[in-house]
Amino acid sequence: MYAAERQQEILRLARDGGRVDVVSLAEEFQVTAETIRRDLKTLDRAGLLRRVHGGALPAGRLDFEPDLTERESTAADEKDRIARAALAELPAEGTLILDAGTTVARLAAALPPEADLTVVTHSLPIAARLADHPGLQLHLVGGRVRHRTRAAVDAWALRAYGEIRADVLFVAANGFSVEHGLTTPDLAEAAVKRAAMAAARRVVLLADSAKHGQEHFARFGGLGEVDLLITDSGLSPEDAAAIERGGTEVVRA
Repeated sequence: MYAAERQQEILRLARDGGRVDVVSLAEEFQVTAETIRRDLKTLDRAGLLRRVHGGALPAGRLDFEPDLTERESTAADEKDRIARAALAELPAEGTLILDAGTTVARLAAALPPEADLTVVTHSLPIAARLADHPGLQLHLVGGRVRHRTRAAVDAWALRAYGEIRADVLFVAANGFSVEHGLTTPDLAEAAVKRAAMAAARRVVLLADSAKHGQEHFARFGGLGEVDLLITDSGLSPEDAAAIERGGTEVVRA
């Protein structure tokens, strides 16, 4: 099969199934994973597919949102490195906001037992993880809970964040770029993220490099509003430099 024929079939599979992954495609066409990645890159450049970590989506699927279980298992090593690097950004004392997100949840799990902090979160999984932490004053923001992310949204959550000031926010995003800023698939979640950013003196974005260049339906801020991006070494030095020219410090863990 010629490359053009294989790419046409990949495009058909993506449109029929809603997404494709590198491993399955390599088995399907009896080629290496690197060959499939080149195919996906070609289709992405042509605007026919949108590459994501481990595979691709049909172009235009800006509302696609994997469930919590899938996101927890994606880029696990990179997320662990990002979470460990984020520990250096904890204040000696003060108040944190922890956004809903699997990388932020890894940071929550890594908080040392001697930490003496006030923590505010609208994430049910993060609150459950921190409920027995001996040194934390934990505040759970309420609201309608989205099943896909287990995060509180809507008016109650927005009102709560409008009434506080925190030292630092650790925020998550489904996509980030200099051009399109910070994006996520859901408008209600975007509104809560925006409110949390307004409530914090310092904003730290925790996002693995596969999210760089990704664009989703709901924009909740510009990358220039982020004080520090902690990502993994998959983000190229050139891309990191472009982000830093916009005023955002970058740590590649």
